[in-house]
Amino acid sequence: MEILLYPFVYLSALGLVLSIIVHVAALLGLNVSSAAIMLHLGIFVVWLPAVITSNTSLKNQYGRKDVWKYILRGSPKWMRYMTFGFFYYAFINFAIFVFMPHTVAPDAGDMPPFVMRGFSGHWMAFYSAAFSILYSAIQIKKKNLIRRCPNGHEVSLQAEYCEECGQPISDTGTI
Repeated sequence: MEILLYPFVYLSALGLVLSIIVHVAALLGLNVSSAAIMLHLGIFVVWLPAVITSNTSLKNQYGRKDVWKYILRGSPKWMRYMTFGFFYYAFINFAIFVFMPHTVAPDAGDMPPFVMRGFSGHWMAFYSAAFSILYSAIQIKKKNLIRRCPNGHEVSLQAEYCEECGQPISDTGTI
């Protein structure tokens, strides 16, 4: 199953790199609107498998505060920080985009750089999330990072007792 995720991991990493390049180019005032349609479409190509993968791994009920911890448990810390950082940046970037006065030069093309800046902030957030989710799913399968009770049932992160058989969970802190 995880072999099917590899192309999407690579595509999300490529999308992340390209969206960073477009964002930096837009910050410098360069017109790179030709990249827009491919990065727009690419989000859907990688985001759909990421959502399906994360929903599949959440078949047990987990507390809302633990959802991202559980989904990204197979990824390294730097990857989690990167993903959360890009989402925070996307909010800040969007606020700047909305409140900044915009003037469009006559030769700005279909999408002026300030519009590309607004879009690329979101691209970076979603491509990094897809990359982290899919990478984590592969690592979880490889390393068998599923928390289980003594009888082998999968249990949630916050469970002290197995939801199926009632056995106490003794490995608190490990996944």
